[in-house]
Amino acid sequence: MANRPDVSVIIVSYNTRELLRACLCSLLHQEGDCPRLEIVVVDNASTDGSAAMVASEFPQVRLIANHDNRGFGAACNQGLAVAQGRYALILNADVRAEPSALSRLVAFMDTHPSAVACGGQLRYPDGRVQPSCARELTLWWVFCEQTLLAKLFPRTRLFGGYWRTEWDFSSTIETEQVMGACLMLRRGAPIAPPPEPPAGVEFPTFDEAYFLYCEDSDLCYRLRLAGGKIYYVHDAVFIHHLGASGEAQRAEMVCYYNRGKVRYFRKFHGAWQAMLCRQLNRLGALLRVLIGAGGVVLSLGKNARARQYAANFWKVLWCS
Repeated sequence: MANRPDVSVIIVSYNTRELLRACLCSLLHQEGDCPRLEIVVVDNASTDGSAAMVASEFPQVRLIANHDNRGFGAACNQGLAVAQGRYALILNADVRAEPSALSRLVAFMDTHPSAVACGGQLRYPDGRVQPSCARELTLWWVFCEQTLLAKLFPRTRLFGGYWRTEWDFSSTIETEQVMGACLMLRRGAPIAPPPEPPAGVEFPTFDEAYFLYCEDSDLCYRLRLAGGKIYYVHDAVFIHHLGASGEAQRAEMVCYYNRGKVRYFRKFHGAWQAMLCRQLNRLGALLRVLIGAGGVVLSLGKNARARQYAANFWKVLWCS
């Protein structure tokens, strides 16, 4: 297609109206040699007016408004099914593109034909680099996460190596996985099933059995099974408001994350690894309940944050 856009940016929206507005503004005001953009917003039945805001303020954006929350992967697939670009960029609604970020990702993919996917550098709003590329997910990394070894020793390869926190993220490298908050895909890239992309969809698609979290780990793993290469591109910078859903939904988010990990291990490594993952998740939740309870006791019940922390992970303990 001669007039095909360079990039189809696919944004899944769920109750992040103001951040979504900032995200869209950042995409529409890129500097320099800006690639030709198509923007698709898939709204998962937000109740904060996100869909109405897009329709009224950004008429150039294609809006798909779902009547219910279909989950992240399923909503991304809706966008991928209609994407016309040479590349598709999965971008969180709470991400803001810095100047030239899109052109740098496109230039990288254009000059690296073996790359089936790539991701940019994510930074927190205060400028700190957010770890956004990972090694292959294994039970060892789940153990380090759940026992807090990854937080206690983030600068060591042995304990902090899953998210590469022993590194400074200052160069472009091939990696096993990039975060789904900013994930560029090549049209026509081969991917190992299951599931295969639906008929007529030319981009790799997500496994919709994951409602939220770990669908990016699954997708990257299947891309590599098919022989593809994935890269972290350090000079394409995006600002990520991580955790925009807030503390009130933290337990629910962790439950989705833990279930996603269990599904990943069952799918690719069998029932026994899935069982071990589930037990590690429960161990981690119990450890955090005890930490929160300790804070409550030491403060004589006055530490509201500790009470909330313990309550959240008590819920996680029983959903994991």
